[in-house]
Amino acid sequence: MKILLSLILTSILLPFVPMSASAVVGEPFVIVNKATNKVAFIDDNKVQNVYPAGTGRSNELTPEGLFTVKVKAVNPYFRKKNIPGGDPRNPLGTRWIGFDALGTDGRIYGLHGTNNQASVGKYISNGCVRLRKADIEHLYERVPIGTKVFVTHSPKDFATLAKEQGAMK
Repeated sequence: MKILLSLILTSILLPFVPMSASAVVGEPFVIVNKATNKVAFIDDNKVQNVYPAGTGRSNELTPEGLFTVKVKAVNPYFRKKNIPGGDPRNPLGTRWIGFDALGTDGRIYGLHGTNNQASVGKYISNGCVRLRKADIEHLYERVPIGTKVFVTHSPKDFATLAKEQGAMK
């Protein structure tokens, strides 16, 4: 009787259980490694691309953990200084891929372009991840909303990190 009741409850409640927060093999996955200031795009069970990146001026500024892409924008508006999207002064560049770090809604932390290409590869940002224009535009086209983003500070290679997170076999 207990087993039958358990099966009934499981079949009723299972549709209401949130999806796993982990990566899924074969689906798009992004890794930001603050130790190397590089971003990897994982898809179809392999590392597809690796891009240089700029991350937080201090280790604490770019939050670490497994996050989810919540917002994407072409020519994002820079609210902090009231600079419209597409303006050459806009430090966010041409694309924004926002994720839910520290319980935010994808509008605070993200991967984005930059109007200062020389900043890419450095510890320079207030927490976001900066990419070169061509790199963020390439990544933007391949990363749907819902994609997992893993931010870490690790000596491990991207394939190992992806396997540990469940994004690769």
